[in-house]
Amino acid sequence: MAEGLSVLLPLVLPLAISPRDGAYAVHKNLKNTARQSLKMIILTAPGERCMSPSFGVGIRSFLFEQITIGTKGRIKSAVANQVSTYLPYIRLNDLQVSDYPDDNTINLKINYSVPSAGITDEFVFPISQ
Repeated sequence: MAEGLSVLLPLVLPLAISPRDGAYAVHKNLKNTARQSLKMIILTAPGERCMSPSFGVGIRSFLFEQITIGTKGRIKSAVANQVSTYLPYIRLNDLQVSDYPDDNTINLKINYSVPSAGITDEFVFPISQ
């Protein structure tokens, strides 16, 4: 039987077959589960998730906009609102948005923690067309 965390999305994405876990590999620790959950909330477009139409930041919709201070603020606000609503166990410590207009790429640098487990992590998440 598979053993893993079932917080929001316990499956390892992209999906991978695991002889130990059964059909698909699952995360074995809270740090990896939290990171995967953040990625899913950022990549999912509102309306894309069944039975939860307001779930998701929809970051790809920002790729073809002018990346101004206002746009960066809207991205930060959308991420912060989604995390507080759907991932209340995660605290965003710092969120930086940078862009590379020549290749339509947005980089999110996210520093976050899971206070109840004493976990702190940071990752850079590039989103491109």
